[in-house]
Amino acid sequence: MNNAWEENPRYAAAREIVVTLRAAGHGAYFAGGCVRDLLLGVEAKDFDVATSATPDVVMRMFAKTYSVGAHFGVVLVRSLGEDGSEIATEVATFRHDGVYSDGRRPDAVRFSTDPREDVQRRDFTINGMLFDPLAGRGEEAILDFVGGREDLTRHRVRTIGIAKDRFTEDKLRMLRAVRFAARLEFEIDAATTAAIRELAGEITQVSLERIRDELTLMLTEGHARRAFELLDTTGLLAYVLPEALRMKGVEQPPQYHPEGDVWVHTMLLLEKLRPGASPTLAWGALLHDIGKPATFRPPDPKKPGDRIRFDGHVEVGVRIAETVLARLRFSNEDTEQIVALVKNHMRFGDILQMREATVKRFLRLPKFDEHLGLHWMDCMSAHGDLRLYEFAKERYEAVPVEEMRPKLLVTGRDLIAAGYRPSPQFKEMLEVAEDAQLEGAVTTTQEGLAVVKARWGEPA
Repeated sequence: MNNAWEENPRYAAAREIVVTLRAAGHGAYFAGGCVRDLLLGVEAKDFDVATSATPDVVMRMFAKTYSVGAHFGVVLVRSLGEDGSEIATEVATFRHDGVYSDGRRPDAVRFSTDPREDVQRRDFTINGMLFDPLAGRGEEAILDFVGGREDLTRHRVRTIGIAKDRFTEDKLRMLRAVRFAARLEFEIDAATTAAIRELAGEITQVSLERIRDELTLMLTEGHARRAFELLDTTGLLAYVLPEALRMKGVEQPPQYHPEGDVWVHTMLLLEKLRPGASPTLAWGALLHDIGKPATFRPPDPKKPGDRIRFDGHVEVGVRIAETVLARLRFSNEDTEQIVALVKNHMRFGDILQMREATVKRFLRLPKFDEHLGLHWMDCMSAHGDLRLYEFAKERYEAVPVEEMRPKLLVTGRDLIAAGYRPSPQFKEMLEVAEDAQLEGAVTTTQEGLAVVKARWGEPA
């Protein structure tokens, strides 16, 4: 067991809560994913506490508490770290869950004083262990009533109890099984896999926001390819993102895509997403070629040398991406960026022929570093030619912001002052004047207005 976690301020805060609860005669342990991570020797993000104390008792014992689900026995206890930062620790009362009629939360819970009973209602054995931070560092500190230690050793994700029952209680657990297996590089055991395949269609009962969040975690935890391959083999992908399934078997021209079909190409991109990747970049990688299946055109046998084509796949891909993102309730801001990644991913192919103004407009796209990142993954998952990537990266890093987005020499007020009447044509006039400025052809307002007059004539 790695001892570095003892230096974590969240560990110290949670341990102090356990100490306080124990001193008052209550059972208290670390519970859930933090115990799994401690045993794996990886850093735990949060330290949750499970206790025999009821929520009202917990709220009386600690000065700063917030009820985030007292009906389910969950209270947040806030404390200050050594640096003065506030730390929130989730404290949950041992409980037994009743029926899950909505496939998400129990209709009612019964509080318990028995930790054995509490762990039985949890999802997977590797998340069902308890840890006593006051019992030292050896085996005696681990309370394992469900075989979690053995499953960690065997690199196995297995439900606690009957798999079908656990997934019927909370359908989202099916996606969580996939995510844990991918992130930890574990296998899902046979009975758990069989239950997921049987109940896969019921994942649609889960809110779209919860599905979106689980998929985003899969994409950004560093094992996205494995996660999506598991989604495919368990049958879940057909229900959470059927558009992705359509990429399977869609051939690509081998001279540009020697790696294989659109699905294989996309999986290779996902393989290159690092832990902590931007969610928008990750979704852009997943959806960048989503328009190819609908635009596939085989070679014309009457045209020697013709190849597979996907004419219009970017435009179709943008529409499909917008549909997917709207269905999954993405924010407007994230939708705009992901769609921009899909819309612009082919523009790198024209960058050497672009006018200077067009290059600068391209480079100043919001979060252009994500466009660069997607293009790098796209190239490295296909032909491997990075010349256009290197050119774009060099220009992006070399051109100062004030050159890419300079203060405009010609504004709408300047056009009005020159005698032009406001009209829909103003937008085009301003773009032409700005292009001339970006090209370096004009350096003053008068020179910019001259460009406008040369094209549209003197104002009436």
